[in-house]
Parts: sequence; structure tokens; C-alpha cells
Amino acid sequence: MDTTIAPAVTAARPARRRDRALAVLAATAATLAVWAAAVPVAGVDLAVRSGGTEQSVTAAAVGVSTLLAGLAGWALLALLERVTARARAVWTGAAGLVLLLSLLGPVGGGVGTATTLTLVALHLAAGAVLVPLLRRTARR
Repeated sequence: MDTTIAPAVTAARPARRRDRALAVLAATAATLAVWAAAVPVAGVDLAVRSGGTEQSVTAAAVGVSTLLAGLAGWALLALLERVTARARAVWTGAAGLVLLLSLLGPVGGGVGTATTLTLVALHLAAGAVLVPLLRRTARR
């Protein structure tokens, strides 16, 4: 009897790709929801200080940043799956570390308490969606 696992592996790839794309889109939607609740609804003036100048944080900036962060996380996971058998564990640790380090930006650059809290919430929302959902798609 000749059995092969190639069809199962091949079938898993589109599902994995779809799930990862949905994770990135879900994280983007989550951060845009936080932005919408804070800026137009609550009236937070979302501005950051960088190099002595203040810059407004727009919905487009939030969406693009989250999308790029999600794609970077996806790329790192895919790379780790090719080079190590422990991709899930390594990726999860790296993602947690990146999330923690990303919080330094809002803490140091937010203009005012409301802005700082909103920026931290944006980072945590992205992490809360991306880390578990992308982790779940890692090969076992």
C-alpha cells in the first residue's frame, strides 16, 4: 500500500495563507476600531512628538502600520518555519518581545496622557490579535 502526505501538506498551504491573511486584516480592523473610538468618538487629539515636531496620527497611518507589522510577523514566522523545528515557540517569544519594545514609542512620544494611553491601546490591540492568531497558524 502506497500512502503519501503530499496532498495534505499541499492542501494546508492555502488554508494557512488564508488564516494568516485574515489575522493581519483582523489586527488592522482592531486597531482602526480603537482609533475610531478614541479620535472621532472620544475626541482624543492623537499626536506624537518626533524630533521636536508634533505629528497627527491618522487612521491611514494606523492601518498601514498595523498592516506592515502583521506582514512582517507573517514573514518572520514563514522564515522560522523553514529554518527551525521550533518555529512556533521562537516566533511567539520574538513577537512578545517586539510587542513589549513597541510600547516604548508611545510611552516616550505620546503628547499627553490620553494620547499615550490610546497609542498603548493601539499597540496592545494589534498584539492581542496578531500574536495568538499567527501563532495558531504555525506548523506543528
